[in-house]
Amino acid sequence: MKVNVLAFGIAKDIFRASSTEVGLTEEATVEALRTALETQYPRLKQLASFMIAVNDEYAAAGQVLTPEDEVAIIPPVSGG
Repeated sequence: MKVNVLAFGIAKDIFRASSTEVGLTEEATVEALRTALETQYPRLKQLASFMIAVNDEYAAAGQVLTPEDEVAIIPPVSGG
């Protein structure tokens, strides 16, 4: 299945786009998506951390994805 992943902050720079499409197996989890993204975009591993949101909520590693899900990469945010 194909999952569209939205990128924000530094993730946009890493993807060189505001979104990317990732091919996953059926019944893939958020953790499988994280692994696929880090393989496709090794610079993601250099971030201190990043969260994955599915349908506007932070997702657990074991959450199963569907092609209809809205997935977003939320990089670390700093403030002052």
